[in-house]
This record gives sequence, C-alpha cells and structure tokens, in this order.
Amino acid sequence: MLEKDTKNSTQTDFDGKFTIRVKGSSSVLVFSFIGFETLSKAVGQNSNLNIVLKDENSTLNEVVVIGYGTAKKGDLTGSVASIGGEDLKKTNMNNVAESLTGRVAGVQVTSSEGSPDAAINIRIRGGGSLTQDASPLIIVDGFPIANLNDIAPSDIETITVLKDASSTAIYGSRGANGVILVTTKKGKDGKISTTFNSFYGFKKIANTIGVLNPEEYARLQYEYVNRFKEDDSSYQQYFGQWSDRDLYTGMKGNNWQKQVYGRLGETRSRDLGIRGGTDKVNFNFNYAHIDEKTIMIGSEYKRNNLSLAVKNKATDKIDLSFTVRYSDTEIKGGGTNEQNAKSVSADARLRNSVAYAPIPLEGLTSDNTDEADASFLVHPFVAAADNDRLQLRKNFNVLGGISYKILPGLQLGSDLGLDNYYNQDYRFYGRSTFYVRNQVAAENQGKPALALLDRKNVTFRIANTANYDFKKILGEDHSLKLLAGQELIKINSTELTSEIHAFPLFFDFQSAKNLSSQGDAQFTQTTYAPEDKLLSFFGRVNYDYKNRYLFTATYRADGSSKFLGKNRWGYFPSAAVAWKLSEEDFMKNVSWLKLLKLRASYGQAGNNNIPTGQTSLLFNPNVTTWVEGVSSFWAPSKTMPNPDLKWETTITQNFGLDYELFNGKVSGSVEAYKNITRDLLINFNVPGSGYDTQYRNMGETQNTGIEASLNLNIINKPNYGLSLSMNFGMNKNRINSLGVMNDFFWSTNWASTAFADDYAVRVGQPLGIMQGYKSDGRYEVSDFDYNGTSYTLKAGVPNTTLLGTLAPGVMKLKDINGDEVVDAKDLTIIGNANPKHTGGFVLNANAYGFDLSAAFNYSFGNDVYNANKIEYSTATENTQYRNLSTLMASDNRWTNLNAAGEIVTDPAELEALNANTTLWSPFMRNYVFSDWAVEDGSFLRLNTLSLGYTIPADALSKYGIAKLRFYATANNVFVITKYSGLDPEVSTIRRTPLTPGVDFAPFPRSRQVSLGLNLNF
Repeated sequence: MLEKDTKNSTQTDFDGKFTIRVKGSSSVLVFSFIGFETLSKAVGQNSNLNIVLKDENSTLNEVVVIGYGTAKKGDLTGSVASIGGEDLKKTNMNNVAESLTGRVAGVQVTSSEGSPDAAINIRIRGGGSLTQDASPLIIVDGFPIANLNDIAPSDIETITVLKDASSTAIYGSRGANGVILVTTKKGKDGKISTTFNSFYGFKKIANTIGVLNPEEYARLQYEYVNRFKEDDSSYQQYFGQWSDRDLYTGMKGNNWQKQVYGRLGETRSRDLGIRGGTDKVNFNFNYAHIDEKTIMIGSEYKRNNLSLAVKNKATDKIDLSFTVRYSDTEIKGGGTNEQNAKSVSADARLRNSVAYAPIPLEGLTSDNTDEADASFLVHPFVAAADNDRLQLRKNFNVLGGISYKILPGLQLGSDLGLDNYYNQDYRFYGRSTFYVRNQVAAENQGKPALALLDRKNVTFRIANTANYDFKKILGEDHSLKLLAGQELIKINSTELTSEIHAFPLFFDFQSAKNLSSQGDAQFTQTTYAPEDKLLSFFGRVNYDYKNRYLFTATYRADGSSKFLGKNRWGYFPSAAVAWKLSEEDFMKNVSWLKLLKLRASYGQAGNNNIPTGQTSLLFNPNVTTWVEGVSSFWAPSKTMPNPDLKWETTITQNFGLDYELFNGKVSGSVEAYKNITRDLLINFNVPGSGYDTQYRNMGETQNTGIEASLNLNIINKPNYGLSLSMNFGMNKNRINSLGVMNDFFWSTNWASTAFADDYAVRVGQPLGIMQGYKSDGRYEVSDFDYNGTSYTLKAGVPNTTLLGTLAPGVMKLKDINGDEVVDAKDLTIIGNANPKHTGGFVLNANAYGFDLSAAFNYSFGNDVYNANKIEYSTATENTQYRNLSTLMASDNRWTNLNAAGEIVTDPAELEALNANTTLWSPFMRNYVFSDWAVEDGSFLRLNTLSLGYTIPADALSKYGIAKLRFYATANNVFVITKYSGLDPEVSTIRRTPLTPGVDFAPFPRSRQVSLGLNLNF
C-alpha cells in the first residue's frame, strides 16, 4: 500500500497485516495487488482499517515475463502466452515439457513414447529448420538450458512462450524457433510459509499388440515350412506332426508383452518449499524428489532437485539476487529403442516381446543367449538384460544479479551465471546383441561388451542491461521505456568415450560395470569441442500513447564463433504496433467490452544450431581392430568444412486480436502468421568428395497458420466456480526451395536394408512426407491362369519382383505409371506426418472445498507410419518361428492350407477357402511399405483428470495449518482414435527431423492413478 502523493509505502505480511505511519487524518492510502482492483481509502480518525480488495476478473494487469524484462499482459504487442506453475503441478508429471501438452495455442508438444525419459518434441508454429533441430530456445531465470527435464515442476512460478519475432528477436540468433521462458519461484516478504506436496501413483500398461494364440501360431509355422522350406522337418522338430495340432487347441500362451512391460509401475513424489523473509531479505528454498519404477522390467527413473533463491534489498537503490539449482537424475534400463544404438532395427526390444514363441519349444526357446539360430528371436528377458543401460545426469547452476537504480527512472543491471552439466552413460551389449555378433573383432564376437560415455558441458553467461523509464518526463499521456544491453555466452564441451570388449560369457551389466578390468579395453578417447562463444548487443523501445497506441521495436546483433569473417555477425530487427480500440472514446460506453486490441508485428530472428567447428578442417582420433599392427589413427572429420557458413534467418509476420468481454468472463486471442526461414543450415550429402556431408546455407521453408485461444470464466462465486480454457492451432509447412539440391529421399532403416527412401523431401511439399507403394489388396485366383500344376499371371495384370514368386493371395500393389510392372517407378506420396490442426482444452470447477480439473489435448489430420504393423504381419525367409499379430489370424488372411493340413492348389477350392478373408498371405520376400501401414493418427486424449478436496481453513487454523488438500489424479485416462497401434502419439526414429511420425518398437505408454496431498503452513 502507498500513501497517496508520497513515497511512503509498505507491504502486508503473510497474514495480510500491516503497519504504516501517515501524515495525518487527511491522508489517503492506496491498496493494490495483482489480480485485484486498486482501492483508495481515507484514513480519517481510524487507527485500524479492514481492507477487502475486489477480484478484478481480468488478465489485463497480469504481469508476464518477456525477454530481459516484464510487461503487463494488456500492454503486449507481440504474440505471447503464459501458464502458471500451479496449473502444471496438477498434472503430476515428472517432465515439465510434457505437462505443457495441449495448453498453449500454436505450441505442439509430442511425447515420442512412454518411457520416463522419452524425448519431448516441442514445436512452436512448426519450426523452420530442415535437417537441424527446430526446438525452441529455453531460458530459465535468464539462463539458456538444453531441455526442461532438469527443472522440478514444483519450483516453477510461470512459463511464458514467445512466438513471433516481435517477442523473440531480442534473443536474436537463438529465437528463430520460438522461446520458452521459465521463471522459478522467488522469495516473498512476510511470514515464513512452508509447503509440502506428496503423491503416490501406480500405473499399468495402457495397450498391447494382439498376437496369435498357440493354435494359430502352430498353424502359421506349418504354412511357413510349406512356403519357404523343401520339407517340414524344421516344423516337426518342435511341433510334431500336423495331426498333433490338437495339442495346441485351447492352450494359453505366454503374454510376453505383459511379462516384460506389464508389471505394476509405481511413482513416489514429494517436494518441500520454504519461502519468506522481510522487505530487506527474502528467500525461497525448494526440494523435490521423484522415484519411478516403470512398467518395464529393469527400468527405473529417479531425480532429486534442490534450489535456493535469495533476494536482498541492500539499499533503496541496490537489489541483489542469488540463485543456485542442483539436479541429480538416474535412469536405469535400455528401454525398447535408442537413437544412438549400434543397430536401430536388430536390437529393438519390443520385437522380442511381440514375436517370441508363445509356448515353450524344447531346443528352441530358452533364456540362454546361445539359442538355436541367431536369426530367430531372443528370449524377451534376455533381450532386456543384454541391452541394459545406466544414465547419470547432474546439473549445477549458479546465478547472481545486481540491480542499481542510479537515477530516477534509470536502472542498471548485471547478471552472471555458471552452469555445469555432467552426463555419464553406460551401455551394455550382451551376447545376443547385433553389435557383439557382427561389429567387433572376430575373436571377440559373441562376448559381452561395454561402452562408456562421460560428457561435461560448462556454460558461462554475463549480461548487462540498462533500463530507462521516461514516465516522469513525458507526463501521463505518454509512456516511453528504453532497454539497452550486452550479453556474452561461452560453452565448453568435453567428451570421454571408451569401449571394453570380450568380457567373460557369464558377465551381465553389473558385472561388466563393476569389473571393467576383466574385459579387453579397445580405446579411450577424449574429444574437446571447439569453444562456442556468442557475443551480443541488443536494445528495445516500448512506447504507448494514452494506453491506446502501442509501439515496440527491438534490435539485436549477434557474433558467433561458429562462423567466420563477415558472416560472423547477424543482425535481427523487429517492430510491432498495437491499437487498443477499447480505450477509444467511441468505445467507452460499451460496458461489456473491457479489451479489444489489434496487433501487428514484423521481424527477424536467427539460428546457429549446428555443431561447432564446421568452418575448419577437424581431425578426429579413431581406433581400429581391422588393420594389423595399427590400433589407432587420426583422420579428417567425415564432415567437409565450409568457411562460408552464415546465419539461418527466420522472417515472421504476425497479426493478432486480443479481447476481453463481460468483465473478464470471456477472453482470448486470435492470431495469423507467416514465417519464412532462409539460408537454411542443411547437412548436405557430398558423395565422391571423400567426405560424407557438408553444412551449407541453402533452401527456404515456410510456415503459415492461424491459432486461437478462448477462456470462459463461466461461474465465479465465493463457494463455487466453473471455467473453461480452449486453444486451437493450425500450421501449414512448405519447403519453398532446396537451393542447389534436387528433391531427395531419406531412409528410416527400421527394416535394415529391406527397403529404403521411405521419406521424401520435395519442394512444394511439407517436411514429413512418406513415400511408398499404394496397396491394391491381394492377387486373387482370377488374376491368374492355372494349367493344372502352376499359376501364370494374366496379361494386363501388374507384375512385380518385390514380393517374391507371385501366386493367388500375395499382396498386390498398384501400378501407378501404367507400365504393368510395379517397381521403384511406382513409389508415390502415401502419407503426411503433419497434423492439420492441434489443440486442447482444460475444464476447472470448484464447489464447497471440492475442485475438479480435466485437461484434454488432440491432434487431427496427421498420418502415422505404423512400422510395427508391417513387421508383425510379415513372414520372410529369415523369420521362421516368429509369431505374428492377430491381423494374420487364419480366418482373416489368405491361406493355402485346408483343415486336413493339405496345401490347396485347385482354383475353385482355393477361392472357396478364402471367400471370407480380406488380407493377403503374410509370406513374402521382403517387408513392403505401402499406404496400408499409413494410418490416420488423429486422437483426443484425456491427459489429466484430478479431483481434490480442501479442508475448511477454520478447522485447521488451531493446528497452525494454512491449507490441507487431498486429491486423486489420473493420467492418460483414455484416448479416442482410429489408430490401430499402441498409441497414436509416437515418433521413435528421431535421429533426424526428416523422419517424424514413425511407430517402431516404442516403449508402451501407461495409465497412472495417483493419490496425494498439498499441505501449507
């Protein structure tokens, strides 16, 4: 509160009590608080005042964090969205990024799979890069970080998303793909308050892939030998005679998916927060712990977070701040796939759980690594143990700042920060893995191996700013604020790698890790990355006239050590204007209209997101076991240097409309934008040069779209309320140019070399286009002439060599070019991983102490490349004894086997035998990617459902408790979708942005129910 027309002011304590000495009875006190209407009260003869502020029901005065400062939400000229930390806590998710799902218009958050450390893909308005990472810049308390995984949700005050160049250009080189600003909790004047939150959650697998039962499995194997083998001896060896098939009728098979991924997962979380202080010194301390046992055997996740923030008002003019954060994360288990594995396809663990024999077969199935044949499957438990992994991550961050109000209106600030990030990664390769069977020296093949990675990143930042407010000079009608600043960021990275081969055959992961001397050390290699330095100068002007006409301009110059000479510096200007129509005189009498604001912005932001050292020739140490007498050597990098590299630049145009109606009951915004990214930093293939690739500036991408948000404060009563928030985003991506490159293709390699080029990069098309064949059902008897012994394809019916020998029941592909031959010339566009629009909505309700929250998110119009569907419906010459999915049950697919176990060749009998089936025979030469495996990935998910009850304060006050709330929360409650796979929200081939939306061997998702409490003192 403030004594009017004076500088005399004070603040209430935690309980709302205050003391202030005023000039006299004529004094007027002005009371204000964010989110409430300002109240003026004459003191008179009163010595005690009871003040009740009225809820403003408006978001106009909400203060949001922007680049290097704050602003009132109603005064923004750029595209900015924010979400409070309390909303994030309700999700009970251990990953901050995932808790943003469906809550911000134009921000697409996709979890790649169901593991606790799954990659979270964040895209703001599509992202502009082609071959490089298009993730947004993440800033925590002014400091750039790589991801949000190391921040505890309970430590977050607000998250702000900057989406257009007017708001991101102040970050220059790093803001091209949007910016996410995280503000952690700080100290608070007044009585010390303590919060304790805890929950226990249990989870189960949400979905599994249906597989053939033992009876169908035995039948499949009998058909297999009749299709691929000269006799049925390999069948009889394990299954007996065909006449013995009744042994498998009604037999219950092993559900390997349930045994590997079906255990009861548990999550234990607790966090403690203490904050308080005086008007001179305040602090915030937070500790958070999460311990998760996942649904997969051997998979665990633990994280500890500590943070302390202290603010000190040293004098009336000097403010000091200090923050320290520490996180310690431990991830056990190899999951189901990994992006940096020695083989993407061969060691995919989900395959073993789906396709392993559902019944014991003596001499074939066992938990011994030395099974009958390396081409057969590995026991699911062995596959999990042989691909074990341990990741240890530690992050230590120290921030300090000083602010000096040197003159009225002029404030100088300086911030320093140091971040140390450590990552240790132990990867075990057991005897069944592709790596030790094929890629080590011959004498070490079949023996366990261990790979170790120790990475350290050290980041230093210093920023100096000057802010000047002309408020007292220009008067009430004009507001002018200036910001000027300088920033330096240095990043040093060191990586130590080593490999140890030829451990004793009985060694498991723990033995190899603890007794590393028992193996044969191959190499130890230390790599020092060139120093990454960024020097920046920036400025911003904010002006408004009568709170009606607003103008913002920013300019930033960035110099990066990743570029040379004249290309080192990038310059990124932006400007934005806004018009508050609701402040015009002709709108003053419109009582139901609180805000109507038009916005327009234009600007540029940059991107230098490539590895350091790409402008100079680098030499890397290498090891070899293949050259006699030579164990190590130095070799040039496989990436050709390019001294002419320069900044990638994104030009954005944005138009927006903000509104608030009916005293805050209805509010929201509508946006339209166009982003063009030029001089793309592309990792370009250079065959024949002696190098693999070279980074070049070429090409152009474009993202256009609209987005909208709507907030309905439907009921707002003292004892009950109801509100609904909705958002919608539609983005259209297009590749405008590839520079000197022609259209090209990219392979996912999930099926090794079975097929290639299943993604296309074409001018005029979006990124994420899938290329394959068009399915035309299956070859029927009518497509052939039968001479009594063999079938011959009729004239005019397309032929192909892709599938092996053609016969009735074989998969049929469309002849696109009409030459009566299906080959590579008939490859065509069959899918698009980009959604037509995405969004979400959150419902909040409360009544008499009870509260309910339901958060939904959806995606519409995106295709999913269901690689699992292909693999588990196909039997090739190399997949004997593997099981298939229920898609290939005998009553659903083509079969040549009658009830007597005889192979049918007669056309009429064969036609009758398959009259009621729809799918082709699973037996073919290779896997084939066709539009049959491209499915609509649209979905609506109830992501979080929470119900809580807060005990009345009157019943708690005598115990010194300010608040006690009990709650139950469910995550991933249900998904409405037509997608046939495990989950439509998936993307497991993530080594490059060129292959989004592939569903191959994902870690299955789970459904969680948790019970918890919130306790405040």
